[in-house]
Amino acid sequence: MVLTKGDFIEINFTGRIKDGAIFDSNIKEDLETSKIKGETKPFVFAVGEKMFVKGADEFLIGKDIGEYNIDLKPEDAFGKRDPKAIQMIPIQTFALNKINPIPGSMFNFDGRIAKILTVSGGRVMADFNNPIAGKDVTYKIVVNRKVEDKNEQIKAMNDFFFRKNFEFEAQGKDLIIKVQKGMKQFVDMFADKYKEILGLNLKTEEMEAAEPKKE
Repeated sequence: MVLTKGDFIEINFTGRIKDGAIFDSNIKEDLETSKIKGETKPFVFAVGEKMFVKGADEFLIGKDIGEYNIDLKPEDAFGKRDPKAIQMIPIQTFALNKINPIPGSMFNFDGRIAKILTVSGGRVMADFNNPIAGKDVTYKIVVNRKVEDKNEQIKAMNDFFFRKNFEFEAQGKDLIIKVQKGMKQFVDMFADKYKEILGLNLKTEEMEAAEPKKE
């Protein structure tokens, strides 16, 4: 069975920097060894649809069930380091949020993760490059199986894009997803992806918030 673009597969994987340090994994033993946080459940995604690291994703097209070791250059992994991604942030920005910027610490700036490099004279230098940018990496990937079940594919898409286990129902060519109030507009932004990958027309329905139970 050869994998083609758009096939859903289930994998276990571990990503290492060239010097051997693990930076990502869903394998229990590797997570425990590296002392990094991560989920130990297998990862399900569509091959060739930019749901996994670029170089590894492209490598898997044409492969079969089995185990692979993949060496990737920065341009096929997390990109080269960009000097423009190192920016100065006024220390007042941190003070207003009652945060003490310490060199080496990581912060989330409106969805962008940055590492604090230096703090001096009221100025904070922050690096918005991916921590693995500019580094050669190696992935060990075990392709467990091809995922044929449509419901399992839909769950994988929901988890990848929204990190939520939505209630849903597939009716012919339509996929009806029930979302929390206020989320409809955001979920609708991914309708093209559901059509492209699953061949389903995404329709969202907002659920009314549950009323608190009376004593």
